[in-house]
Amino acid sequence: MTTFIGIDVGTSACRACAIDQRAEIVAEARTNLPAPTRNGACIEQDPAIWWLALGETLHQLSAQLDTAQLQRLAIDATSATVLLCNSQGHPLTPALMYNDARAVQEAQQIAQVAAPDSAALSPSSSLAKLLYLRGGLAEHRCLALHQADWLAGKLTGRFGISDENNSLKMGYDPLERVWPDWMSRLQLRPEQLPTVVAPGTVIGRIEAGLAGRWGWPPGVEVVAGTTDSTAGFIATGASAVGHAVTALGSTLVLKVLSETPVFAARYGVYSHRLGERWLVGGASNAGGSVLRRFFTAQQIDNYSRLMQPQTPTGLDYYPLPAPGERFPVCDPALQPRLTPRPASDVEFLQGILEGLARIEQRGYERLAGLGAPYPERVISVGGGAGNAPWTLIRRQMLGVPVTAARHQEAAYGAALLARGL
Repeated sequence: MTTFIGIDVGTSACRACAIDQRAEIVAEARTNLPAPTRNGACIEQDPAIWWLALGETLHQLSAQLDTAQLQRLAIDATSATVLLCNSQGHPLTPALMYNDARAVQEAQQIAQVAAPDSAALSPSSSLAKLLYLRGGLAEHRCLALHQADWLAGKLTGRFGISDENNSLKMGYDPLERVWPDWMSRLQLRPEQLPTVVAPGTVIGRIEAGLAGRWGWPPGVEVVAGTTDSTAGFIATGASAVGHAVTALGSTLVLKVLSETPVFAARYGVYSHRLGERWLVGGASNAGGSVLRRFFTAQQIDNYSRLMQPQTPTGLDYYPLPAPGERFPVCDPALQPRLTPRPASDVEFLQGILEGLARIEQRGYERLAGLGAPYPERVISVGGGAGNAPWTLIRRQMLGVPVTAARHQEAAYGAALLARGL
């Protein structure tokens, strides 16, 4: 049976997932990645590390497969992780990771010329990193590529192609589907920017030497990939307008499928194209990191069994890990609110979970107020997705069905992209 591969390159590991035509998983593999080098706001990595990990992961995966059935693969990776290379793909710089925030002056330059709701305004944007890295080169003959772009180029030998989702934070206009005119005011030349195509577009075939290395047939296609968060959304199976996915991780990330895009830079709300529809999302600073300040995983499990989620505590918490919030409210000075603390740890935990659910509710209301649909269904991913009392609290507040995703690995979502949505 025909097989499709999805590859997810995250911060801690390179993962691969192979599925058949029915979207059933037939093999999985993983190779750990070392932590990026950190120095204050500077967070970078040698791209060669990714390539070595990708090769090892595909070697492991191929040993589990009838490789003769392989047809197509897609790569997702961390959004806004960028390097500069030459036209043959040789890196000219280290890769600045998605959370590298050193390009403050470059972000100020962008703000002077960019559209007010551009996704490229942050110091951690792809565009700010491009300008920073370019400033360190003796000459400007270079090509900017995202992590997924460069790895796809290594597989095909074709460098200079990106997808619409990764390119959003480099300034790409997903409405007009072009690099906007204002980017020329940053002295960017066309050859420094990748050609952008829709995720899932065939961009090339695996090089013959690599196919032989892994025992693959000639002609295995590589399609344009996407960001890790978009691949994670695809993995859940959310496919109808009004389907939403809440990621219950260190932070609270909300995404809903919409007929129309929404852009509101003030709240950090942007939209990625997903076929002919749009994935509208926002992220709160609140999330599981607050829980870990007060409770161990075992305590959360034990106390959750004792909670009474049908009976609200009445505690009005806003559980931020530190001052400042961007979504669903935009207030850099907003203070965490975690008092009064009751004598009962069970009640305290329930109060925090209620506070997080309230932020989720307000987040989806904010997205709806900006033009996205209010969810008809919410699918949960992340560490909190399996907490039954929290799910009940969220279901009561949101007023819609809330379920845990069967699949949530981004590699599985990338495999679905390779198969064709």
